[in-house]
Amino acid sequence: MDVFHSTRFTLPLPAGHRFPMDKYRLLHERLSVSGAAALSFVEAPAVSLELLAAVHAEDYVRQVCDGSLSARDQRRIGLPWSPALIERARRAAGATVAACDAAMNRGVAVNLAGGTHHAGYARGAGFCVFNDVAIGAVQARASGLAQRVLIVDCDVHQGDGTAELLAGRTGFYTFSIHAARNYPHRKISSDCDIALADGTGDAVYLDALAEGLEHAFSAQRPDLVIYIAGADVYAGDRLGRLAVSKPGIVVRDEMVCAAAAAGGAALAVVMGGGYADLLTDIVDIHYQTVLTVARSHAARRLQDFSGIA
Repeated sequence: MDVFHSTRFTLPLPAGHRFPMDKYRLLHERLSVSGAAALSFVEAPAVSLELLAAVHAEDYVRQVCDGSLSARDQRRIGLPWSPALIERARRAAGATVAACDAAMNRGVAVNLAGGTHHAGYARGAGFCVFNDVAIGAVQARASGLAQRVLIVDCDVHQGDGTAELLAGRTGFYTFSIHAARNYPHRKISSDCDIALADGTGDAVYLDALAEGLEHAFSAQRPDLVIYIAGADVYAGDRLGRLAVSKPGIVVRDEMVCAAAAAGGAALAVVMGGGYADLLTDIVDIHYQTVLTVARSHAARRLQDFSGIA
């Protein structure tokens, strides 16, 4: 299974900044020594400026890249501007484009970053500069690899930017399950939104997810699913407001993998957010997501082989 990463492309952050930049390096390191021989690590390419401008406003792309964004716009993103920020953002988006391509050719692929679903047409927000999910989805369809793309957004925050960017475009369906009272305060409606109360735990969360997956897959019948596997639904997440356990998150990942397999859809997985007090908790959750996806992929290949035999 191809695993795309942009670990080498980091960015300097002020001391005490709440964005957990180190999680990407630690996740890559842990997976690299895990003994999971089925994982093939590939450094992410940088997404092209032309593809960025096919999804975002050209003026926004230019201002981001040359550092001329207003102070207000930079505050909305929440990350200090630097050339390293732009390189990192382009690599993270490039990894999702590559993961979509690999998934359509080999069934499943993973981006160890991504899920920057708050970036909209002419704005960044919430630690999101470019919307890698929308970019990957648009490119997959433009290239002819996929005709019907489903976004399954299980980050704890509603996917407002993705909903904005894909609304009105043919061939896309957006599904977001999130905490109702969490960021962003102004939601942009997805094709299917499930908003959950503060403190929602495993049982209610998983029941709601099952209902949402059934509805979304029935409505879209996708050939490609892009799954945002946010770690911030975890009960110990300081920005989350939900109370899903680590075992519950594994079940969540299994449910999405099973739905994609049952529908015959390729699956591209991105990590999304995670802001637990302990960095090890964030890495644990992302690590288990990648292993869950790898196990599902192995089982899917075995089933396909058995069918041929």
